[in-house]
This record gives sequence, C-alpha cells and structure tokens, in this order.
Amino acid sequence: MTSVDHRSLPVPDGLDGQRVDVAMAQLFGLSRSRAAELIAEGRVRLDGNDVSKSERVLPGAVLDVEIPAESDPLEIVPEIVEGIKIIHDDSSIVVIDKPVGVAVHPSPGWRGPTVVGHLAGAGFRISTSGAKEREGIVQRLDVGTSGVMVIAKSEHAYSVLKNAFRHRTVDKTYHALVQGHPDPLSGTVDAPIGRHPGADYKFAVMEGGRASITHYETLEAHRFASLLEVHLETGRTHQIRVHMAALRHPCCGDLTYGADPTLGKRLGLTRQWLHAVRLGFEHPDTGDQVEYESTYPDDLAHALDVIRDTD
Repeated sequence: MTSVDHRSLPVPDGLDGQRVDVAMAQLFGLSRSRAAELIAEGRVRLDGNDVSKSERVLPGAVLDVEIPAESDPLEIVPEIVEGIKIIHDDSSIVVIDKPVGVAVHPSPGWRGPTVVGHLAGAGFRISTSGAKEREGIVQRLDVGTSGVMVIAKSEHAYSVLKNAFRHRTVDKTYHALVQGHPDPLSGTVDAPIGRHPGADYKFAVMEGGRASITHYETLEAHRFASLLEVHLETGRTHQIRVHMAALRHPCCGDLTYGADPTLGKRLGLTRQWLHAVRLGFEHPDTGDQVEYESTYPDDLAHALDVIRDTD
C-alpha cells in the first residue's frame, strides 16, 4: 500500500489572496505543477472543502494536503531551465548560479525543474557517481534558496569534492536577511538538528539530532532586520533557516520557520531571504584554491532596498 503524507497548516496573513497552488508551493515546498496535480486528484481541502487551483486563500483558513509517496523510480527530465547561469565550466566541474524555484535533483513530491535536468538538457556530461537521480551532486541548495553551487563532471572530481565537503574544507558563504537584531551581533550556533517531530518537511534543533555548526556576522543592522554573513561548518538540510529561527531571528519571508508574514509581504518576498554568495574550494584537478560568487537576484535585492529605506 502506498503511504500518504498528511500535512495541515493555517494560511498566514502574508499569503492573503494568493492562489491555492501558489500557497501550497510556499507552505509545503512543492512545485506549482505538483500542487496542481494534487488538487486535480482531490487531495487538497481548504477549510474542509474541495478547491480548484485558481481559488484564492484567506488568512486563517486551514489548508489540508495529502501527498502520496511515489513508488516509481525518480527520473531526470532533460529540460533547459530558465534562469540557471553557468559561472564556470571545465573538464572536471561546472559551477552554476541556481535561481529560486529549482530543485537540485528529483525527489518524492517534487515535479518541478531541477539542476540535473537542466544540465542534461544542455548537453553537459556529469559524473555518474552517486544515486541515479543525483549523479555528480556533491552539495545541495533548498528549492527556495538561490546562489552558487558546484557539480562534479568527472569521477575524480566527485570523489575529491565529496571528501572536501565531508571534511569541511569547503568555504560556504551565505547572506541572510533576518528579522530583528541577533545578540550578540556575531557568534556561533552549535546546536544539533533533526527532523521536526510534528512535521516531516521541517527540521528543528533537538536533542539527538545531527551535529550542526553555523557562524554568523552582522553586516548591516536596520530598523526591522539585519543582513548577516553566514559560514557553515556542516551542511544540514535547512541548517541556516533552523538555526536562525532557534535564535528567534528567522530569515525574512521564511513562513515555514516562523517569519512575520506581514513583513514578508511588505518586502515582496515569496520565499526566505537566503542566498549562497560565495563558494571556495581546492580545484580537484589543479589543486589551486578557487572561489566563485553570485550576486543577489532581483527579489532579494528589492527586499533589501526596502529594508534600507525604512531607517
């Protein structure tokens, strides 16, 4: 029998008036096409009633979703994905700038665009190491997180980079716009992260979780939010989002982890303000230290401008 994941959340103020499929994508991390499929299958209810994908949601309404586990093998669909930029390409690695709304590889519940699908569609040959749907993948970014990442093209590069990430010799630098002002302005969060006991699509600081270490420094402090530079020692799923929420300073726009929906709406955000700005590592072939950067995408730059203008 196919297992079914039941998820239920109230609609926050920040999603007032949005279409049901858009609200589902924001709250549950689904692609809009997958959300539309679930609605068409009758697996989505709003305050107990069936809905259409174009129906609008109101704050406080309860969105109930059933997501069946997928028994079919995960397949890579070759397709050119608009917005993915190639920062660097050589015989052993390809470095990209990943836009928001793109997953790194196929996974249960995700039917949207992927990095590996784009590379396949663009004719890139990448390493065959790793699980079939994530061949060549040595790191991941959340669907709702944008920025720079590297993919291995050769088997040698895959092995070297996997070890580099495992031994924490890769410099992973993010910028995050968080609510309020962290105290102290610079510090380290050393707190284990595990799957949230009440929602399997979320994570939380919890006893018995995996060791997780995040270093942060305040770059700008504004009236309602602070721009942080964040360095990761470990690379847990949702690590920055979870640690910032644990400090009571969630990433702006991150409704999943308790961000103020009113502020997010004011900033025009439909996702968390989190961007991978730099990635530095030893090149697997030459041994030289290399570094690649990504600038803020338009939605994050706009939100930051709004915050700066409120001072």
